[in-house]
Amino acid sequence: MESVAQPVSSGAARPGGRTARTRERVLAAIMAILVEQGFDGVTVEAVAGRSGVHRTTVYRRWRDTGGLLADAFDAARELPWEPPDTGTLLGDLIEVNRQVVAALTERPPIAAALIAASFRSPAAARALRDFWEDRFARAGVVVSRAAGRGEIGADVEARTVLVAACAPVFYEIVLMRAPVTDDLAERYARAGVAAAR
Repeated sequence: MESVAQPVSSGAARPGGRTARTRERVLAAIMAILVEQGFDGVTVEAVAGRSGVHRTTVYRRWRDTGGLLADAFDAARELPWEPPDTGTLLGDLIEVNRQVVAALTERPPIAAALIAASFRSPAAARALRDFWEDRFARAGVVVSRAAGRGEIGADVEARTVLVAACAPVFYEIVLMRAPVTDDLAERYARAGVAAAR
């Protein structure tokens, strides 16, 4: 699934104008500070200084660190994303997993920094949950398409398949900090297909 790191370039998610440009500058500042300094570096003052947006404006709109981080996740959720359509459930799950691997191993490590910050901020944790709920809902079509093709039964729950395929990728990269192997995406995509069957 597409990276949570995408919001930095997302001025188009909402109507244009000064408000959108201000938000884009603030989001870019959040990402830069988060990667460079971690959660503790993301303050209203630091974001205002880095973005060039007046502190009063940042405080009025985002209130605190939690609000800043939550908006970063919200911006990512607003971006257009469609799950891959390769013609098979296995192919689709491999491609979804490749996107997850790319998001978790990108440099700078924006997605990893945001995920880590969600453990320190209840507002960011809620926003991250909303982000993943949105991605699971959108990605569910890979399972319904597979059922429509007769690859799996019509009663297979999409979320179970997606978790079986994607969660081990997070576990390997984020929790175990294991080296990313060439077969990582495919290995766990096959586990997802097995769960579906």
